[in-house]
Amino acid sequence: MRSIWKGVITFGLVNVPIKVYSATEDHDVSLHQVHDKDGGRIKYQRRCEICGKIISYDHIDKAYDDGDKTVILTDEDLKSLPEERSREIDVVEFVPSDQIDPIMFDRSYYLEPDSTSSKAYVLLRRTLEETDRTAIVRFALRQKTRLGALRVRNDVLMLQSLLWADEVREANFPSLDERVRISAKELEMSSSLVESFASDFSPEEFNDDYQEQLRTLIEVKLKKGDAVDTEETFGEEPEEEGEGGEVLDLMEALRKSVERSRGEKKPPAKGSKTKKAPTKTSGRSKSTA
Repeated sequence: MRSIWKGVITFGLVNVPIKVYSATEDHDVSLHQVHDKDGGRIKYQRRCEICGKIISYDHIDKAYDDGDKTVILTDEDLKSLPEERSREIDVVEFVPSDQIDPIMFDRSYYLEPDSTSSKAYVLLRRTLEETDRTAIVRFALRQKTRLGALRVRNDVLMLQSLLWADEVREANFPSLDERVRISAKELEMSSSLVESFASDFSPEEFNDDYQEQLRTLIEVKLKKGDAVDTEETFGEEPEEEGEGGEVLDLMEALRKSVERSRGEKKPPAKGSKTKKAPTKTSGRSKSTA
């Protein structure tokens, strides 16, 4: 990995020099646009509307238009801002980790110690672990002041940029104001369905099916040409129950879902280990549908 930024975490009088790395990466197939008639690639040109010339990036500035006047902002103007020049990740406060709503998480970054001694880095990491707290920080990156959450993941400090409070929309749906009656039987059936899907989360067990199918389609087209039947390549999609205008009763849908889930569970291969979902014990026995 290559670091994208260098700075220092500051809390009190303690400074922790760090390097910043992107913690995630994109593996999607890269596609471009072409003309459907001749396959020619579609290009977007940065053309000046006054002189008509195509402009290279090193001659492009940013501008703000207030409706009457336009203010041009050069790269030097933007770099002169105090926040942009800052290389500090400033700890504002330490909060209980469960107080941060996951909807606020944006981008994730790994932090590596950038010093001959990693003692300050390890001290901060151990402190976060021992107190079960997350550090709320402020920092500037790529011409934007950001709020962030500093936490520990697998013995590494991780910085996750947070959305600002006014960037998270309120879910105001009038349809949820309607009073709905849920029977005890429906709730029991729904709970049985949850139990039938219960497991421990292992992200490595999940794949991006769309990207895999897209790669398969591309490989087939490369070998056979463009005249390829998608149905021939991937097979016919099974018709889902409830489609075609049929409206299933909620209880019937729950019952069929439980039956389907149980039917799809295959016995483990010989010698393989099975994951056991954690169960909660209580004074009442659980009933299944």
